[in-house]
Amino acid sequence: MLSLRAVKVFLMNLYTSVQELALELDKQRKNNNTMCLVPTMGSLHEGHYSLVHKALKVSGTVWVSIFVNPTQFNDNNDFVNYPKNLKKDIKILTDISKNIKIFAPSTKEIYGENIKPQKFDFGYIGEVMEGKFRKDHFNGVATIVTKLLALFKPNFVFFGEKDFQQILIVQKIIDESFHRTNLIRCETIRNKNGLALSSRNKLLNKEDYNNSNIIHNMLVFSKKNLMKIPYQKIKTHITSEINKVKNYKVEYFEIRDEKTLFEIKKNSINEGLRAFISVNVNGVRLIDNYLLN
Repeated sequence: MLSLRAVKVFLMNLYTSVQELALELDKQRKNNNTMCLVPTMGSLHEGHYSLVHKALKVSGTVWVSIFVNPTQFNDNNDFVNYPKNLKKDIKILTDISKNIKIFAPSTKEIYGENIKPQKFDFGYIGEVMEGKFRKDHFNGVATIVTKLLALFKPNFVFFGEKDFQQILIVQKIIDESFHRTNLIRCETIRNKNGLALSSRNKLLNKEDYNNSNIIHNMLVFSKKNLMKIPYQKIKTHITSEINKVKNYKVEYFEIRDEKTLFEIKKNSINEGLRAFISVNVNGVRLIDNYLLN
């Protein structure tokens, strides 16, 4: 339950319409306040909190958007089942700081009657891995990110490295259209098993959750053996080991250059190599990545 004081703070700091938001943002800009934005799809966890705390160190007022964006889901069941708890999210943010402002619009407020993604061309970085396995996903991501950046015109926007390919997409959007915005990349936060925190983790049953350490263990294995075992054998070993776990199925494991996303053809000591993985666990997709050198 929210206290009376917390309810008052919540009512003052929650915005659900673009019109209300625009008026409040105008006030901030007139006061020359540094604008920080943390975009989320809600169902907040420690990973989100870390972004918020980093943003609070940059500016006295931080905006957190909470919006489950329908156009970035290639599977409608995934959209329907995506965990949502707006009341809990608001309470958590209110408890963190009274200087957090929340934008939680409806789908209609963002898209009107035309709930479709815009079309973008991100070249190679949008075609591999998540771009290959999730049709139109990055078009949906880019659509909502473009809308949010156009609304807020933030000085700083904060994204976690768990969705590393997404970060490259967002950086491209910023480079092309929002030159005054700085993207702050924040490290992946993990649980005690090494599993990268994600709202989708809440959809795992207890057994699948307890077995999740295999993913981090295999990422660490790839780092330790990058120059000891041929790359293709690393891929084969990791895929085999994860697929032995009940309900676990590797969609992809690849080592790529973190700037270009080109996959390596053989073992290399080049800097900026990153292992990327996606595992389907009982219909729940878990993605992760790990810097190797």
